[in-house]
Amino acid sequence: GFAFPDWAYKPESSPGSRQIQLWHFILELLRKEEYHDVIAWQGDYGEFVIKDPDEVARLWGVRKCKPQMNYDKLSRALRYYYNKRILHKTKGKRFTYKFNFNKLVLVNYP
Repeated sequence: GFAFPDWAYKPESSPGSRQIQLWHFILELLRKEEYHDVIAWQGDYGEFVIKDPDEVARLWGVRKCKPQMNYDKLSRALRYYYNKRILHKTKGKRFTYKFNFNKLVLVNYP
């Protein structure tokens, strides 16, 4: 597996809290063995693939108490992070994104 910086997993809020940010929720899923068939690390450091977009969207909807959540809405939320340089889409690969951990350090520790 990947050796991730511990700060990346620091809970911003209590488990089950709706205050969680999407990028942090994605890290949570990536960290848990039971979701490896849904979302998993792949390729370069920080790169991950969403294997089951509908299920990831459903899980996010459950967490945020938004039953209407779908992958279209979730991917729109992910695009919001492009400008913040927190993550970006991996060119030429479907459902594949890459975290910019250097930027996340700054986000967590201004």
